Amino acid sequence: MTPVVLIAEELAPAAIDVLAHDFDVRHVDGTDRAALLAALAEAHAVIVRSATQINAEAIAAAPKLKVVARAGVGLDNVEVAAATARGVMVVNAPTSNIVSAAEQAVALLLAVARNTASASSALKAGEWKRSKYTGVEIQGKTVGVVGLGRIGVLFAQRIAAFGTRLIAYDPYVQPARAAQLGVRLVGLEELLRESDFISIHLPKTPETVGLIGEKELATVKPGVRIVNAARGGLIDEQALADAIAEGRVGGAGIDVYVKEPCTSSPLFAFDNVVATPHLGASTAEAQDKAGLSVAKSVKLALQGEFVPDAVNVQAGGVVAEDVRPLLPLAEKLGKVFTAVAGGVASSVTVEVRGEAAGNDVSVLKLAATKGLFTSVVEEQVTYVNAPLFAADRGVEVDLHTHADSAEEPTLVSVRGALPDGRTVSVSGTVVISGSRETIKLTEVDGFDLELTADGILLFFRYADRPGVVGAIGSLLGEHGVNIAAMQVARREAGGEALMTLTVDGAVGAELLTEAADVIGATAASAADLRDE
Repeated sequence: MTPVVLIAEELAPAAIDVLAHDFDVRHVDGTDRAALLAALAEAHAVIVRSATQINAEAIAAAPKLKVVARAGVGLDNVEVAAATARGVMVVNAPTSNIVSAAEQAVALLLAVARNTASASSALKAGEWKRSKYTGVEIQGKTVGVVGLGRIGVLFAQRIAAFGTRLIAYDPYVQPARAAQLGVRLVGLEELLRESDFISIHLPKTPETVGLIGEKELATVKPGVRIVNAARGGLIDEQALADAIAEGRVGGAGIDVYVKEPCTSSPLFAFDNVVATPHLGASTAEAQDKAGLSVAKSVKLALQGEFVPDAVNVQAGGVVAEDVRPLLPLAEKLGKVFTAVAGGVASSVTVEVRGEAAGNDVSVLKLAATKGLFTSVVEEQVTYVNAPLFAADRGVEVDLHTHADSAEEPTLVSVRGALPDGRTVSVSGTVVISGSRETIKLTEVDGFDLELTADGILLFFRYADRPGVVGAIGSLLGEHGVNIAAMQVARREAGGEALMTLTVDGAVGAELLTEAADVIGATAASAADLRDE
C-alpha cells in the first residue's frame, strides 16, 4: 500500500513534487475540523503550517500516522508530547524563515523610526503634513536585541550596518561569542534603560511569556521604540499600549499577537504603532524553503530513514556519512540481543569501535534502543518513543566509543545485564563492496560468527555432538521451512555450541520448541530482521 501524505494547508508546488512520485498525496482544509479528522484516518503523514491544530484528538484519529510536519519554525499548533507518546515523529523547518523574519524586524524598526505607515495612510487620504510625521535617525543610536539566537544574530548584523551601537540580553550566549558579533551582553534591566530601539527575538516558552510587562516598561528609556516580530505574548500588549499612551514608549512595530488571527488590539489605536498580520515568514523564498525542507523530512521518515530535523528525537542533528550505514546495523543488533536474552535487560551498553567512533554516534544508541523493544511491546516502536519504552521499564542504555583499531573498520556491539544476573552480547559490522552494504553478525554471546543479518534468524544453544545439524535440517524440512544459511560455532569440541540459521519463513513458537527438544538445546530463540 502506498503511504498517504495529507497536506492540510497550502504548500509550495516544488515541495509537492518531492512527494508526488512516491506517495499518495491528498489535500484537506485543515481548518475544517471534521474533514481533517476524517482524512487523518488514512494518513501516514500530515503537513501543516500555522492554521491547522494537530493535538491529541487529531493524533488519536490517525492510527497509521508516522510523522507530523510543520512547514515553518514554530510548533505552537502541534501537541508534541501527544505525538511522542504515540511514537509519531514531529518535524519542522527550523531555518527556513530566519532571513525573512530578521528582515521583517528591520522593516518594522525603520517604519516606526520614520512613521512610514501612518504618513502613507495620511497622504492617501489627501493630507500633506510633513512636520507631523517627523521621525528619528537610527545612526548613532543604541539598539537592544533581546535574544541572540539565529534570527537575533541576523537582525544584529543587518542593523549594525546603520552605524548603531548594539547591546543584547541572552543568558545562554557567552560574552566571547557576542563580542565576535560586535555586540555587548548586558542584563535585561540595563538593556531596557539604555536602548533607543529594542527588538525581541526569543522563542515562546514558559520562561519568556510576559518577559516584558508593566514593571519592565516602567524602566525603559523615554521615547524607546519596540519591535516584536518573534512570538505573541513575549511583551504584554496592554502594558505596551499603556506605555505608548503615557508617552514613555515612542512607538512600536508588532507582527505577532497573543491570540491569532488578531483583528482587535489596544495597540491598533495609535498612529505610532505599525501592526502587521504575522508576516515574518511571508515571503516567497521562506515558503519555498519551508515546504521543501519538510517534504524531504517526510520522505525520509516514511522511507524509514533517520530524520535530522525531528524535534522529538533525542539524537538530532546531521548524521555523518560513515555513521549512516551503521543505523540499521545497530537496530538489528538490538533485535538479536532481545531474542538471545529472552527478555528485557536491566542495563545495556552500546559500544562503537574503530573509524566511525570519531564522529557523533549518539544516534546509534537510539537505533539500538529501537531494536531492543521492537518485539517486546505491542505498540509501534520508533526513534521517537524508544527512549520512553526504556525509561518506563527502567532500562538504562549507555554509549561507549573506542577509537582503537579493530579487526573490522567499525564494530558495533550491544552488551547487557539481565535481571537474573546473566550477561548477553552481540556484535556486528557493515561490509561495503562498491555501492552494496551488507550487515554482518560477527559475534553472539561470545561465539564468533560471520553471518548476514537479514531475514529470520534462529538461534539454538546446545552441547556439541554429531548429528545435530542433520536433525534440525530434517525437522525443518518436514515442516516446509527452507534453510537459507547456517553457521555453527563452538567454544571447544564437545563443549557448548551455538547454531544460527537463516530461514525463508516465520517459525512459530511450537516448532521452535519442538526443534529445541529434538537437539536437546538449552536455549532457543528467533529474531525477525526483515525490513519493516
